[in-house]
Parts: sequence; structure tokens; C-alpha cells
Amino acid sequence: MFDIQEQLKNLPAKPGVYIMKDKEKNIIYIGKAKVLKNRVRQYFQSLKNQSVKVQLMVANISEFEYIITDSELEALVLECNLIKKYKPRYNVLLKDDKHYPYIKVTMNEEYPRIFVTRRIEKDGAKYFGPYTSTFIVNETIDLIKKIFSVRSCNKKLPRDIGKGRPCLNYHIKQCLAPCQGNFGKDAYRRIFDDICSFLSGKQEIFIKKLTKDMYEASEKMDFEKAANLRDKINSIQRIAEKQKMISAALNDQDIIAFAEGEDEACVQVFFVRGGKLIGREHFMLDGTSQREDQEIMSNFVKQFYNNASYIPKEIILQEDVDEAMIIQSWLTNKRGSKVYLRVPQRGEKQKLVKMVAKNAFETLQQMESKVKQDKQFAQEALTQLKEYLNLVALPKRIEAYDISNTSGNESVGAMVVFQNALPSKRDYRKFKIKSLSGPNDYESIKEVLFRRFKRAQREKELIQNNELSEEKAKFYALPDLILIDGGKGHVSSAKEVLKEIEVNIPVYGMVKDDRHKTRDITTENDEMNIPFNGSAFKLIVKIQEEVHRFAITYHKNLRRKKNIKSQLEDIHGIGSVRRKQLLQHFKSIDKIKSANLEELTEVEGMNQYSAQQVYNYFHK
Repeated sequence: MFDIQEQLKNLPAKPGVYIMKDKEKNIIYIGKAKVLKNRVRQYFQSLKNQSVKVQLMVANISEFEYIITDSELEALVLECNLIKKYKPRYNVLLKDDKHYPYIKVTMNEEYPRIFVTRRIEKDGAKYFGPYTSTFIVNETIDLIKKIFSVRSCNKKLPRDIGKGRPCLNYHIKQCLAPCQGNFGKDAYRRIFDDICSFLSGKQEIFIKKLTKDMYEASEKMDFEKAANLRDKINSIQRIAEKQKMISAALNDQDIIAFAEGEDEACVQVFFVRGGKLIGREHFMLDGTSQREDQEIMSNFVKQFYNNASYIPKEIILQEDVDEAMIIQSWLTNKRGSKVYLRVPQRGEKQKLVKMVAKNAFETLQQMESKVKQDKQFAQEALTQLKEYLNLVALPKRIEAYDISNTSGNESVGAMVVFQNALPSKRDYRKFKIKSLSGPNDYESIKEVLFRRFKRAQREKELIQNNELSEEKAKFYALPDLILIDGGKGHVSSAKEVLKEIEVNIPVYGMVKDDRHKTRDITTENDEMNIPFNGSAFKLIVKIQEEVHRFAITYHKNLRRKKNIKSQLEDIHGIGSVRRKQLLQHFKSIDKIKSANLEELTEVEGMNQYSAQQVYNYFHK
């Protein structure tokens, strides 16, 4: 038995991280301490002045462990990583772990390139962002390539100069073709200096230049060129309008503020780069009730910047953070240069914080309103379903199944789960049909249900024998209602297999009309005639569309992989290992087709002969 009082006496007077566990050894809280001995003891002293949440947590602590670190800074880094890994129930948790797109300009290369990336590396390239919309990033890159006529290929220059003919982009005047050696390295790099200037927010310079060129072309009666320049100007202005000037200081800043709900907080972040607002994003924090504002802000800053690709020079906050100096040192180390945390009390920056806080409040209100509407819809839909289908209880967990194949090839089954009328994607499951070689939906449904519920019975035995926890079980939770994408025959097949394995759960089919739209629910004998304008019918439509989407997506992915594999199987000298390496390296068959010999030989496991075989196969 773990003796808490005895272990408290042995705590060291050193910095580190402490890990609280419940009686089932699940991690329920992770924290850091400047002095472990003092911090951990506080939890087990008088609880009168502690919040209800802390009291509940302490009541559930059965044991704890700790990790000693050399400094408080190391403890902070370790705490961030452990919270992200284990997501303890009593910690304030960041729900959204987004990785934003950046525009990368490879100024570290002799002949630079421009493309989108989600990782920032210390490689000498220049990065612009983060952008909160992939669409805007791609639109910006496409616009830059049109304006500056820079290359889109992945050829390695200057190594590949003069090898092969120029691509189509050169012939339609959308690439200067440095691969042909007719455009000097220094001149090409100067173009990318202009591109970096453009991405830094100096679009006005290019608008003026293009406007001048447009009028000159118009005066020379070259109306096609003038129209082309006009379109480019309009595109630049459209991009510039999306970037609102927010600071005259032209600094890189993140501005952070939040609004609190009952047990969650909505945090709003404005990304300011070069004085312009390039994007904003909101995040939800769980478990914030009875937490101090400083603690909420500290938890967000630590979790958000723990995996951030880019940290700006200045972070403007609505509230002070606990241990501001240690967090500032941590961020400085991550950035590689000084980072400032500021909580403005007046002036322009305070106005910006208030604006961000107002946006956070508005977003929280909208989300709470949507949650309320979702709950109301769920209650109505589930109550109606219970009445229409004469169920014993509300069908809080609904499982839906569908079969997808092409003439019996790559036949798959899909299971989606709706919990309280909302999709629970972590509970979705996929099945490859193993017992059949041709198209047979009825037998396929039987196989899928047999495997699903046999697995549930097996997991139940393991849980009863303490060999498996409910949290780690994948099929243990049983549905209140089963829906099959199909008609009476599908329902009959499903009931047959459930009866065989002694599972007693209501089963109904979701019938479609001639236009493949949901028409009704059916038993093995009759359709139910559920009112199409009610909440229950709307929920059924949503479930049927979702299970069909999930099934057909899985089927298409398998078919695509098989097609790629079959093409590569026809190449002499390319076995399973080399096929796998090629696909891992190039990601798609099209990129393998367009690769030159040098690129093919760079793939792990490929030699000159095998690379030549692949190249010859796609360039017959």
C-alpha cells in the first residue's frame, strides 16, 4: 500500500514535477514546483481554504510520484510535455492543438523556392505566418507565382540546370525557367527579395509599379497585357484587404485575451505580423471553474507555446501570468532571442487587448448558444425516436453500419457512433470484409456485426478479470440502437447474427429513395413512416449520410492504394520493400511519375539500376 503521509516526509527540497494518481493508477493531475517538498505538502494540509475542485482532486489521490529536475525552467518544460501526453482530468486543458500553415521561402538555397509548410526549422529559410486559413496561404502563393513568374517544380538547382526541357509553365509565361540556365542566379534571388518584401506587408509598392505598367501597356494599345496586369492588381488588393493594419510599430505580436463560461474559457489570439493582423483563432480551455484569471492565462500560454512553430518577439496579455519571469525565459530559449510578456494598462495596446477580449466573449456566447441548441435538438430527436420505435430508454448511443465495395472488390464495413445525437469520431471503426470474395451486402453486414459484438464480449471478460480497463477497450461500450444503411433484407441479416451471438439490441434499416436520399426507417417487415419534418428524421438523415461518407472514404482509400501498388508491381526489379520506400518518399504515384533519375536514386533502398527501371516504366 502507498503510504501518502510517509512519502510526504521523503519529498526533496528541489525543483521538479509531481504526478497525482487515483486508486486505479490513472494520472489525474500534473504540476510543477520550485520546491517539491513545500508544494506537494500543501495539498494534504488544511483543505478549508482550497477550491471545491482541489478538494475533489485530493479526495481522489491514492498515490503520487515526482521527477526531480535541475531547474524550475526544466520543470516547466517537463510539465507542459506530460500534460499534453496524459491530459489529466483536473488540469486546465487546451482542447485545440492546431498546427498552422506558414509560407516558406528557401533563401538558404541558391535558387529559392516558395511553398506552404507547417513546421519551422532553423535552416536559414524565411517563414511568414502563421495563417489561420490554408485557402488564403494557397491563394497567396498562387498569386506570387503569377506575379513574379517563379518556379513551382522541385528540381535541384543548379545541379539540374540544362537537364530536360522546360515545363509547360515556361511556355505559358508563368515561369522564368531558371532550370534552363537562361536566368542568372543573382537576378533570380533579387526576385525573391521582392517576394519577401511583398509577404512582409509592403504590397503597396507592387500595386504602384503594376498600375504604372498597366497604364503604359494601355497607352501602347497592348490591352491583353493591361488586362492581365489589372487582374494581378485586383488579386493583390484582395490579399491586402484581408490584412488589417493594427499597429503602427510594425512588430510581430500575439495578442491574447479570454472570456469565461461555467467550466470552460474561450481564449482569442490575434496574430499580428509586421503591424498587420494576418489571422485570428479561438481556443477552448476545459476545467477552468474556480480558477484564478492568472492561472487560466498561465495554463494557456504554456500549452499553446509548448508546440508553437513560431514565437513572436512580443506577447500581449489580458492578465498577468504566474511565474512570468520563468515563462518569459522559457519562451526566449525557444525563440532564440528575447521574448517580452506584456500586460498593458493604458494606451494603444490596452485597446487592442480589450478588442480581443470582446471577440473572445462574442465567440463564447455563440458557442454556448450552439451547445444549447444542440442539446435541445438532441433531446427532441432522441425522445421522438424512443416513441416512434417503442424503445425502453432514450437511444443515447446509436451505432450505424454500412458496406461499400466496387463489384465486390475491396469490400469494407464501417461503423459510426452518435452519442447524444452528436458524432463521436473517436468511436468510429473500420472493417475489411474477410469472409467473402464477391458482392454480398447481407453476408458482409453479418460479418461486421459478428466481429464487433464478439470483440465486445471478449473485452468484457478481460475487464472482469482486471486484464483490461474500460478506458482502453475499443468495443466494450454497447449501443442502445443499431441502424443499418439498407432495407428489410439488411435488417433481417443483422437480427439473424445478433440472435446467434445472443445480443439483444433493437435494429432498424435506413431506407433511401430513388435519388439516394433518406426516405424512412424500416424493420424487416415494414417501414415506420416517421414524419420527415421532425427532429428524429433529421437525425436519421445526418447519421445515414455520415456512415455512408465514412464507408465510401475508407473504400476509396483502399482502392487507391491498391491501384498504386499494382502499377508499381509491374515494374521489373521493384519488390515490396522498394515499393514501400517509393510511396513513403514521394507520397503519390504522380510524383513518382514526374521524378527524374537523380530524385529516384535518392530514395532509400534504390540504386541506379532500380531507379532507371522506374524512370523507363513511366517514360516509355
